[in-house]
Amino acid sequence: QEQLVESGGGLVQAGGSLRLSCAASGSIVSINRMGWFRQAPGKQRELVATIRTGGSPDYADSVKGRFTISRDNAKNTVYLQMNSLKPEDTAVYYCNADIIYSGSRYSYDYWGQGTQVTVSS
Repeated sequence: QEQLVESGGGLVQAGGSLRLSCAASGSIVSINRMGWFRQAPGKQRELVATIRTGGSPDYADSVKGRFTISRDNAKNTVYLQMNSLKPEDTAVYYCNADIIYSGSRYSYDYWGQGTQVTVSS
């Protein structure tokens, strides 16, 4: 079944750390880009970090120096290590990936179900 499954969200105090994971499943031919977005209540969904196969990661200015995105291509998994968390990082975090599945000529954009991250002050 084609899907992205996230894990690792939760409640943490300001200054703490969390690590999010997202695994892509199904008959995957290739994954070009994997990344994380977030959406806080009343706000639009925004890019947090993204990483392309063989490329350097990109980060939103608000998380540079605090968050690190990484990939395990063998496991079709992307991670987001979040350090020095702030209350303004509170949001639902969504995994996103650009995937070519077996039987398809084209890549499509897939989203995870979202995982809640809450940072208390």
